[in-house]
Amino acid sequence: MNAYINTVQTNDLTRTFGDFTAVNKVNFYIPKGEIFGLLGPNGAGKTTTIRMLCGIIAPTSGEASVLGFNIKKDASDIKKNIGYMSQRFSLYDDLTATENLSFYSSIYGVHNGDRKKRIQNLIDQSGLRGYENELTRSLSGAWRQRLALACAIAHKPPMLFLDEATAGVDPVSRREFWDLIYEMAGEGTSILATTHYMDEAEYCNTIGMMYEGELVALASPDTLKDGLPGILLQVSTSDPLAAESVAEKVAGVTDAALHGVRLHVAMRNENVIPALKAAFQQAQIQFSDMEIIQPSLEDVFISMVEERLQKNGSQKKGER
Repeated sequence: MNAYINTVQTNDLTRTFGDFTAVNKVNFYIPKGEIFGLLGPNGAGKTTTIRMLCGIIAPTSGEASVLGFNIKKDASDIKKNIGYMSQRFSLYDDLTATENLSFYSSIYGVHNGDRKKRIQNLIDQSGLRGYENELTRSLSGAWRQRLALACAIAHKPPMLFLDEATAGVDPVSRREFWDLIYEMAGEGTSILATTHYMDEAEYCNTIGMMYEGELVALASPDTLKDGLPGILLQVSTSDPLAAESVAEKVAGVTDAALHGVRLHVAMRNENVIPALKAAFQQAQIQFSDMEIIQPSLEDVFISMVEERLQKNGSQKKGER
């Protein structure tokens, strides 16, 4: 294995498809044992980034290394030493859980003498004990997900890539899945996970927020939330849609967005609250509660996107 400081290191990593730039000059690094989350909507460039780092597609420009291997020159070495799991993980339905684990262990080169013990360890680690002889087709989505993770780490990879691995799984199962990920990170495995679930990003040590192929933010979850300027007000109202439209026009309000049946209003400071109340009263919008709250990662992401859109709009005006 090559000597390396960070398990992943990128330098202006870029990938274009014709005239379309899917990933644009992305820079980040992942230390050993850290959980790094790439957060963003579908089409943000998360999967393309992972595919480059896994050696599946080559970058158009820029550089990156994984476990000390160059993604352009050493793609085959990278593939041997990483684990990879996506939402469309490949399991063989006609095989039992144990048979799937045996197959992937052989594919990943686990020595025959070690394979049986390794499979039993994987069954215990993933909580599959009692399901190991079940046909894979009979397993629920959550248990299939656990089996897929076990298959992906059959060879004890020091680096694991998870590409929307929890998509379509219920919240309780997602939490249990992340408990397994935490356990692996505690044992020294580095993990890069892409997700569009904002709550999942809270589990990561560092988050890279991607939008339209670019990293718009890079920090720990707490740092990102603490860095949101001004204050965030949560409003309970009988007509959230109308309240959102009114709030956006109030001087001092920087953003307004629906969160379920409540409205989140970002503003410069508390002095804006009286103006917001007055605007609601004038529009005959009833509200039962207003409270200053800690921003969520979703609030941060929306703010980052709004800032980027405003910046791009200003640039376009300047070009005219």
